[in-house]
Amino acid sequence: MDAGMIGKAGEGYACVFLARKGYKIIERNVRLPAGELDIVARAGDGTLVFVEVKTAGNFSSEGFCPEDHMTAAKIRKFRRAASLYANAKPRMIDESKGFRLDLVALAKVGNDFVANHYENVA
Repeated sequence: MDAGMIGKAGEGYACVFLARKGYKIIERNVRLPAGELDIVARAGDGTLVFVEVKTAGNFSSEGFCPEDHMTAAKIRKFRRAASLYANAKPRMIDESKGFRLDLVALAKVGNDFVANHYENVA
């Protein structure tokens, strides 16, 4: 499976993973001038959540974890894209909760993924 297919499969897995945790998926692959938002979701408490998905292929042979791909530059780009989205759709944000930026890091192990969910990464 090539990197593009692994990434697409990882995003699908992340949506199912988040839904099982009580998140409602609102949009996927939102393209903005500042970049792309992988997943826009609403947490169980009503918070609007922007989710970056990082997927690593064969975890054991690559020797690094997907979290390693979330660089400071990527976090800045992620934050800019989320802010653009939030400014364009202010009604989607509960003023008492604001919005949050999360990371779902997936490592492909065999035919499955191992997921780690990090809240408030930026």
